[in-house]
Amino acid sequence: MRLRIVVTIFLIVSTVLMSFLGACTPATEEPVPPVQSKLTFPVDITDQMGRVVTIEKMPETIVSLSPGHTEIVFALGLEDRLVGVTEFCDYPEAAKDKPKIGGFSTVDIERVVGIQPDLILAANIHRKEVIPELERLGLPVVCLDPTTLEEVLEAITLVGKCSGQEEKASQLATGMGDRIKAITYKTNNLTPAERPRVFYILWHDPLMTVGSDTRIHELIELAGGINIAQDLGEGYPTISLEAVIIANPQVIVAGTGHGEGAVLPYQFALTEERLRDVDARVNGRVYKINTDLVGRPGPRIVDGLERFAEFIHPELFKGDQ
Repeated sequence: MRLRIVVTIFLIVSTVLMSFLGACTPATEEPVPPVQSKLTFPVDITDQMGRVVTIEKMPETIVSLSPGHTEIVFALGLEDRLVGVTEFCDYPEAAKDKPKIGGFSTVDIERVVGIQPDLILAANIHRKEVIPELERLGLPVVCLDPTTLEEVLEAITLVGKCSGQEEKASQLATGMGDRIKAITYKTNNLTPAERPRVFYILWHDPLMTVGSDTRIHELIELAGGINIAQDLGEGYPTISLEAVIIANPQVIVAGTGHGEGAVLPYQFALTEERLRDVDARVNGRVYKINTDLVGRPGPRIVDGLERFAEFIHPELFKGDQ
């Protein structure tokens, strides 16, 4: 039982770190033929690690080393070119049928080399070992490392440029940006007193939350809330139950959706006896959200923002989405 709990924690944290390696449903249009690109190959791309990568030709085969990257590829209508994904790439449904090249943090280099893709989309977690090894073997690797929503939009634009889908990427990023603005238009001028205290539960045993440098923290702020854990530092810190009780969150959001413990954080938020008197429990403002929506740096992250906005300010957003 303890082993299964440890595995569950690993899967949740890995998803959030997808680099939490987390708005649009996959495109239904037929993939746009490469000849529509305005780029002339070879083209030099500056990725989100600041590396200059030369893409020699229009990529006909793409490998994604992150679930968030896979969602971007599908959203741009490039699924027919996608020839390798991780074992955790499960959205959209068609991604499950793509050839697997290992896990998110356990990439099978031999499988990737065997495919000989024209483009590999990697993440920050791959910078120390995987990226240098793939480059040593002569494969083109572009690293997407978005730490903010603005950088998620930049990552989408970057994939469009790498693949000859600049126009479609621009349309997708613009649409997502417009949806973000629709939220912040209503929340930017809220006073501190009008911003509810929010507690996000990443995991319940140990009790884990999100620090000030995470995208989930940014989602809470953009949606008009205050992260009660913003002073605990970076990443995904543990927090004592006593500290939560003292902070008295007005809204609790629990991440769900992974493995056997998929709903355990939400059940904890609803049933933990020591939380019975915090405002969120008293007023019935305990919510759950699929971690993929807020953890994966891809198109669906705006869905996550809209959900947060409904949770935190139902008086402003209920029924808007």
